[in-house]
Amino acid sequence: MIKRIIEVSNPARLSLKNRQMVIDREGMEPVTVPVEDIGVLILDHLAITYTQGLITACSENNVSVIFCNGKHLPTTILLPLEGNNLHTKTIAEQVQITEPTRKRLWKTIVQAKIREQAKVLLQATQDNNPLPLYIERVKSGDPENIEAQAARIYWQKLFGPAFRRDKNIPGINSFLNYGYAVIRAAVARAIVGSGLHPSLGLHHHNQYNSLCLADDLVEPLRPAVDIKVYEIHKTQTVEPELTPDNKKELLKVLSQDCSINNQRLPLMVALHHYAASIKRVISGEAQGVEIPEL
Repeated sequence: MIKRIIEVSNPARLSLKNRQMVIDREGMEPVTVPVEDIGVLILDHLAITYTQGLITACSENNVSVIFCNGKHLPTTILLPLEGNNLHTKTIAEQVQITEPTRKRLWKTIVQAKIREQAKVLLQATQDNNPLPLYIERVKSGDPENIEAQAARIYWQKLFGPAFRRDKNIPGINSFLNYGYAVIRAAVARAIVGSGLHPSLGLHHHNQYNSLCLADDLVEPLRPAVDIKVYEIHKTQTVEPELTPDNKKELLKVLSQDCSINNQRLPLMVALHHYAASIKRVISGEAQGVEIPEL
């Protein structure tokens, strides 16, 4: 079943009744949504209140809860501690992953990211040269940082030579920040559901980052956000703002179809196949990773 993405962006009181999330807004009839139908819940207003019962129910149903700040940008992700009945066994295997396996996985992820970036450039500008050549240059572990070399070319071709990818710069960057944060939460949800721990990364190892593995696996998915942001900006004559309508457009990325293991699936569903394939490689049950192609 395709899980729903619910965004609450007005003052509201959220509670739980009969396994339903109740959204109560002043002057309006309460709205109810089955908690089991929710995949991602985005809380984007400082005047939203919620009950402990609802948050607990979200945790029990593997719902990623995203809290946004006053600038409407995601700042916190709430995930369940356990998402799989083999949680301890899987984490033990994850901790003991061999260096060759870790490097091989990262190589595959970087290659997939550059491949998707090349597709985006071809769609947006009809020119993806020389990105396809960079794919074969990626070695195990990407010691030459081909990912960053390709990114420099990619951003300038997509958004112009003056563009700089910096999460602290407004405009296009704020759109990218929002879209990436939502996909990151959905990836983290899939990771927990597979029994893996999101803080034990393959490449990212920041001790202050509790979602290192999510940051690894999200890399090939970022171009899906990039092309959506490109399309939003292309159709507007002035610098667009991160309005509720524009955020809804970015949320559509999770429901769009992608290709994975010769199947067409919504990205939200495909993420679970993706995380499960990572788990199988880590445990030695498989060699290849199934990465969504967008």
